[in-house]
Amino acid sequence: MSIAHKNETIQYEPDERCPPSVSIGVAFQGVMLTLANTVLFVTIIFRAAGQSDHYLSWAIFSSLIIGGVITALQASRVGRLGSGQVLMTGAGPHFIAISVLALKEGDLSMLASLIVVSSLMQFALAAWLPLLRRIITPVVSGTALMLIAVTVMTIAFDGLKEVPEGVPLAAGIVSAAVTLIVAVALALRASGIWRLWSPLIGIATGCAVAAYFGLYDARRIIEAPWFDLPDIAVWAGLDLRPGAEFWALLPVFVIVSLVVAIKTSGDSVVIQQISRRRPQATDFRLVQGTLNTNGLGALLSGIAGTLPTIIYSPSCVSLITLTGVAARSVGYIIGGILFGLAFLPKAATILLTIPSHVMGAFLLMIMGLLFVEGMRTVFQDGLDHRKALSVGLALSIGVGLENQNIFLDLLGQTWGASLGNGMTAGVLAAILMTSFTELTNPRRRRLETALDISALPRIDALLRDLASRIGWNDASTERLRAAGEEALSSLLQLGGNYTADNAPKLILFARPNNGTIEIEFLAVFEEENIEDQLAYLSEQVEVPEESEISFRLLRHYASSVRHRKYHGIDIITVQVDGSR
Repeated sequence: MSIAHKNETIQYEPDERCPPSVSIGVAFQGVMLTLANTVLFVTIIFRAAGQSDHYLSWAIFSSLIIGGVITALQASRVGRLGSGQVLMTGAGPHFIAISVLALKEGDLSMLASLIVVSSLMQFALAAWLPLLRRIITPVVSGTALMLIAVTVMTIAFDGLKEVPEGVPLAAGIVSAAVTLIVAVALALRASGIWRLWSPLIGIATGCAVAAYFGLYDARRIIEAPWFDLPDIAVWAGLDLRPGAEFWALLPVFVIVSLVVAIKTSGDSVVIQQISRRRPQATDFRLVQGTLNTNGLGALLSGIAGTLPTIIYSPSCVSLITLTGVAARSVGYIIGGILFGLAFLPKAATILLTIPSHVMGAFLLMIMGLLFVEGMRTVFQDGLDHRKALSVGLALSIGVGLENQNIFLDLLGQTWGASLGNGMTAGVLAAILMTSFTELTNPRRRRLETALDISALPRIDALLRDLASRIGWNDASTERLRAAGEEALSSLLQLGGNYTADNAPKLILFARPNNGTIEIEFLAVFEEENIEDQLAYLSEQVEVPEESEISFRLLRHYASSVRHRKYHGIDIITVQVDGSR
């Protein structure tokens, strides 16, 4: 069991008061990263789909407004919304490929309706997070991230070939190459603020090379007004009478929305860990608040007809690590500045003038990092032969269909474009294989009772019988029984005062798995997290109080202990190693 180490770089935790001058300075650094990402991603999709500059201005305006509101809301805690963390939010790259496909198959109103309907998946995942933990695994989410990256890379390469008439194709390729070389060189060798700004420096250098070849037009920046509102007449509204194209593409959008939700939950966990001096066990109630808030952002984006929101987790991690400031006041200020910048089109125009091949090079770098993030997600829980086969086959199916859609001739353009989408097929394959593995695992033993000390004999009998069935020796059986007893005792210590008549319901699952037995306790609590108790005990040297003895014994008997908090339910997972 790992011991929590103190993070000396954090100067201000989320709930600590930060001086206004420090908050504003850090917020402006975050705004530069968020503004660039939002404008670039929105520009990429609507330029690739051939939309007008008037609609592009509306989409950027809407994205900045929504990104500012959601960033500020993420920094707060309002009911089941918000995470209380600095989570910079804006338009993301995950929907780029399928949004371009939707605009080719339909129109802007159909795209808006698809985003609105698929955004509901994020609210659903937040509510069902405890139930889906064995199906939506790191294997599934990591595979999906890698397939998204592969899908969008084709759009990035298409942008490298776009040059005006009379300009040699080599001009675009050279500009893209310079962009990539400078950005990657700085990212690999620079440190501190230079590494944080490496993508923007690469883009600026690429624009300078593009200007040398006559590919950069600075007149748009000069002519752009300082203050203006977009033409709201370009808003397409929602398609209230969806046709076959809508239903064919809806599964693709739902899957991507699910992937974004899974990534969002992972981002929330990471930010929780790096935002405190002494990392605490993950509070999944904050994860659910993060999911609900990002779902709201996606819903508003769909209504506005622009790209759905995501959390810019690499930028968040870099900003907090570099500055040591994780105070939520920074999130409020970033949100307010983004909201104000929506009414200043000159700031966005500076980014809109970037040539498409320079943006294509930027997108290649981002998608490469997204692919690696998918790999890291797959590896985080280890990679056995079952997981390796699931990931390998899902990637093969996805990449193969991206290169050769065999369903187009069989099902026609409408349904073939959806079912033959490489990302859809690959993710579905990963989900099916994960579900099959879960269903064919040894059957779980279940016990439902009240969370009370009177339940101990039934729990003990279940664990003793399970150990006997798989042939564990006496020492392993006693260790398993002791772990079960101490886990129950630990829960009772955290549970507060109640009588046997109004005790919370306790549901216990136990299942053998590769030389271990995994026990899950499902209960309802609002108190301190068991993992925090264990980490706290690891740092103490004094003789423990009597109330801490159960926590020490649990740490002694179990090979691992996990405590996940959700709204309405707590899940305690204990693993005990044994031998025959």
